[in-house]
This record gives sequence, C-alpha cells and structure tokens, in this order.
Amino acid sequence: MKKAADCRNFVLAGHSGSGKTTLTELILFKAKAIERRGSVEQKNTVSDYSADEQEKQGSLYASVCHCTWQDKDFFFSDTPGNAEFVGEVACGMRAADAALVILDAVEGPQIGTARAWKFARERKIPRFGLINRLDRDRASFADTLEKMRGNHGRNVVLPLTWPVGEEANFSRVINVLFEENVPAEIAEPVAEVRAMWMDAIAETDEDLMSRYLEGEALTPDELRKGLKAAIISCRVIPVFACSAAKDIGVQELMDAMAEIFPSPHARTVLFADNSEEPVSDEGPAVGLVYKSVNDPFIGQLSFIRVRSGVFRADTEVQNVSRGTRERLGNLLLMNGKIQTPVTEAGPGTIFAVAKLKDTHFGDTLTTGGFARELPPIDYPHPVMSYALTAAKSGEDDKMISSLHKIAECDPTLQISRQPDTHEMLLSGMGDQHLSIVLRRLKDVYKVEAKLATPKIPYRETITGSGESAYRHKKQSGGAGQFAEVHLRIEPNPDGFEFVNAIVGGAIPKNFIPAVEKGVMETMEQGPLVGCPVERVRVTVFDGKYHPVDSNEMAFKIAARAAFKEAMGKAKPVLLEPIMSVHVHVPDSDMGNVTGDLNHKRGRIMGMDTDEGLNVVNAEVPMAELPKYATELRSMTQGRGSFEVEFNRYEEVPGMLAKEIIAKHQAEVEKE
Repeated sequence: MKKAADCRNFVLAGHSGSGKTTLTELILFKAKAIERRGSVEQKNTVSDYSADEQEKQGSLYASVCHCTWQDKDFFFSDTPGNAEFVGEVACGMRAADAALVILDAVEGPQIGTARAWKFARERKIPRFGLINRLDRDRASFADTLEKMRGNHGRNVVLPLTWPVGEEANFSRVINVLFEENVPAEIAEPVAEVRAMWMDAIAETDEDLMSRYLEGEALTPDELRKGLKAAIISCRVIPVFACSAAKDIGVQELMDAMAEIFPSPHARTVLFADNSEEPVSDEGPAVGLVYKSVNDPFIGQLSFIRVRSGVFRADTEVQNVSRGTRERLGNLLLMNGKIQTPVTEAGPGTIFAVAKLKDTHFGDTLTTGGFARELPPIDYPHPVMSYALTAAKSGEDDKMISSLHKIAECDPTLQISRQPDTHEMLLSGMGDQHLSIVLRRLKDVYKVEAKLATPKIPYRETITGSGESAYRHKKQSGGAGQFAEVHLRIEPNPDGFEFVNAIVGGAIPKNFIPAVEKGVMETMEQGPLVGCPVERVRVTVFDGKYHPVDSNEMAFKIAARAAFKEAMGKAKPVLLEPIMSVHVHVPDSDMGNVTGDLNHKRGRIMGMDTDEGLNVVNAEVPMAELPKYATELRSMTQGRGSFEVEFNRYEEVPGMLAKEIIAKHQAEVEKE
C-alpha cells in the first residue's frame, strides 16, 4: 500500500458525449490496468458494464476505477453526463480530491459542464478542465477556451497544455509553462497564457512575488511549487488539450495528474461537528460509505472512501452513524466490475466491501479513536413523481419492499406516501431515471408497477367569517345524548387556532377538549374537495349541556356539524401548492423557457447566472409541473435542468377552482 502522498483521487465529470468513458479506457490501458481498450460503440468498456449502459451507449452510473502511473495510485470515477443521473455525480464528487471536467471541443460548455463545475465548487476541491475531441471537424480549442473564460474569468481559466494543429491536423500538445520550442503559429497565445500563469504562481508566495516583480527568473522547481499552491487554493482552473480517441495529449494529462493533482494530504478531515484532523497514513481509520451497488453474484457492495488511517481486511469496524459494529471481509479495488482483493487500504483509497449487515450510503466507518461522523452527502432532490400501484393485485407490499432495496443504492430515488391524498409516490430525476428503476423492478424482483399522474394535495381555507349553532339530541331508550355548540370561524394566516370563549359554564370545561377534537377531525376533510382545512381560528363561544345526557361523543358530533355549517358561511376557497422552481438554461433557450413558465401560471421572480448558465427563478403551481422534466428536456434538446421545492399554499383562481370542485363532486356521485 502506498502512502497518501502517492495517491491521486479524482472524478471525471462533464456533459453527455464529451468522451469521459473513452478517456477512462485510455487511462487504464496506458497504465496497463487493462490489456486492450474497449469502446462505447462495441459495448465492452470497463466502466459502462451494466446492460442498461450498454443498451443506451452511455454512462448511467459512476464506475470506480484504479490504476498506477508514475508510481502514483489513481482512484477515479467515470460519472454520467445525463442530468437524470446527477446523483451519481454527487457521489463521485464526494469521494474525490479533485474534479476533471471534460468538454467537447465542438459543442463547448453544456448543462452537464455547468453542473460539474458547481458540484466541485461546492465541495471546495480543485477544478481542472479538459478540452477533448480536438481532432474532430469544427473542433476549436480557442473558441471553447473563450467560452470557459466568459463563464469563469480570463485569469481563472488557464491552459497548461496547448494543441498544435487543428481538427484532422491536430498532432500533439505542448506544455505552456516549460516548453521551449513553441511553434510559431501558436507562440503568441502561449506567451500570453504563460505570463498569466507566472502572475498566478507569483501570487502564492510573497518572496516569489517580490522576485518576480523585480524581473528575476523563477526556477522550474519554484514554478512547480507555486503551480501546486495555486491549484490547491482553487483560484485557478488549469486546462488541458487532448483527443482521447486518437491518444493525443493524454500522456501529458496523466503526467500532470501524477505531478500536480492534490494528494489526500492537501485537505484535513472535516467532521460533521466542524472539527478537523490532519490526514494520517497510519493509525485509526475513518472512511465514508459514499455509494452502494447490488452485485448480482455477491450481493450489496458498499464503496468506501478512506479519509485517514488504514482499513484492513478481516477486521471489525464501528459504524459511527448507526452505533453498530460491522466486520469487513475482503477489501476490493474496483475497475468497473473487475474486483482485485487487497489486505489494506489507506488515505485516498476507494475500496468496496460486500455484505455489510446494517451499513448504508452516507454512513461513517471507523476503527477506533474516531467517534465523530463525517458530513452527510447532499444529493439533488427529485423533480418528478408518479402515483404508484402494483400491476397485479396483492403485490403492493412486495413492490414497495423491492423499490426500497433499489433505493438503497440510489439516493435520488424516493418512495413515500402522500399524507393528504394517501397515494404511494415514486419520485426521481425524470422519465429515463424512473423507467430504468421500473425495468430493474421487473427484471430483478419480478414485480411490475403501474404509474399514474399523482393527485394534487390541495388544501381548503376561508376568506370570511361564519357562525353556526348546532344541537345534537338523541333519545332512543336508555341514556340519551345531548350537546349544543355555538362556533365562530374566521381566517387566521398563522394557521389553526382553537379559542375557548365560554363564560358562565354554558359548556363544562371537561367537554371543551371534545369540541376541539370534533373540529379538528372535521378539518381533515373540507367541504369543497375533501382536502384538509387550514388557516382558521375557531372559537366556541356558547352552548348548552344536560347534566345526565351530555357526554364527550355528543359534543364531538355537535362540534363537527357546527363547523361544517360555519364553513359554508365563511366563503371557503381552494388552496394549491406553489413550488419554487430554478431552471438552468443556456441563452438560446431563455425565451422558450420563460414563455412556457408564464403559460403554466408561473411568476418569474428573477434571473441569475451560475457557472455560465442562466438561472430562471420562478414560482409555479404544482399542478402545472407533473411532466415538466420531460417537457424541459424536449424544449431545450436536453440542455436544460431544474430544481424544485415546495414554497407555500396559495388560492386557486376562481374559474379553475370551480372546475376542480365540479370534477370532485362528479367523482363522489359516481361512488
């Protein structure tokens, strides 16, 4: 096992089709980790090994790979560019010390590029760029570089290698900092970038800065030291040029990975309580379970990123997150589905272990000495939900338990019951994501599910005041029932409030809780569409009782009837959930997106930019969004993405409310 200083842990991210999987194959081949290069078209790559990935000829899961180059251990993840599998990118980023974001030299920055930059920025890890496919027609290193600079800053995006030749004539790359024989046709831009690098390097050290300003030449060792310092500070984004398909510029990239990508020692171990510890090559180990995979042969594999210390095979560890103990069997280094057993794993290592009893993604494992949790992983929230039922009667329980097993390995998949509509919901990142889940449910667990558009969890409230008195009297032999309740209801923006305004003992105190309970039970189903009532103040101000025939049940019944009657007088209205929506789109799609949001009764609240993309912030009724993930993908040709979260409830417009109420009443009459 190598020391942490000799480990490089990074993630390959970027938009779909940028060449991440092709680059992964080439890195493993050049490092002699595999005997021959596979290709996406031939469906034989190391990282895209699942049947779904081979069918779609693209990554859907983050595959962990390992190789050795220049005596440095590389641990890296090939992540999907498809927006619906963004949870895999979040996992890969959490396990990495650096992010290599890959761009297509023809297409330039895309939504997947921006997402990758954002994840890396939030993780505060160094970011590197790779402009790939420079051998293709219409490929332009200069144009792609300018777009990146427009998004991040001219003094931030700095090439470390520069291409010689364009398109079919692309033949090699040169090192901007250290190459002496620069071809004349690129001498000017290379000199400009070299000067910018010198400024960035000099700023990392006061002594270097003073010497640089005095015109003194810096040594190669000083340049390398300053380069590493600038990268670790995250103030610059070094950019490389290459063609992974033609193997041009990749060796220079791998040399740079070994030399200037950060080691685990570049960062301390930060715990959830904000305490920190330096990374240690020995002693007690701490690691994060950042990913889980169900292997068809050996069961569940838990992937662990070692943050500090050493884990050893066939030893006991503590699950700090759950307060349990687990026994590690074989430690497995992974190359896609290829497993290599090892006896120990140190800082920076990603290893897998099979069949842990009660360990899940996000858990912290330690070997003693550490009793603190690592911070949880932040995953994107689902953006699409369907109502879920089993296709065959009697298989609902089997379906739900099977989906929970699938969700154990997919943090962006949620199975929940909507408390207002009582529907079981399956929520994910889009149609493609959920279709793969349903296929797996059918193929692996032999259960089929039916999906339907979920009901909207409307609420009801009042806009006026109303009073009602109701007398409940029942005499049918034996003990009778008697209760009279006078209620006043009025709007209350702060929520539900029950007020006891009884004076003179018109209703004894011991019956007041029964009145309140009767009101609250009735509020569970309002008079308009049977949805919960909220934002009302209910005051019981008078009533009557009988010393023999009055009881709690009688007062509950009277309170229910009085509340229903008062609601009818208080101008009841329907409320709908309003969602906060943040849509990330390029300039070319802004008009279509904003027009569509307005058509959906949305309100544009403002616009921002994030990593080169426009962000439209809007408030949109939930009823308008059930298919928005699919609609946005179609509207933007896959270049848009969005985030959505609940904001508040708001009154439904009058004409639309009438339609909803009429539809509900028709359904009730059918029943």
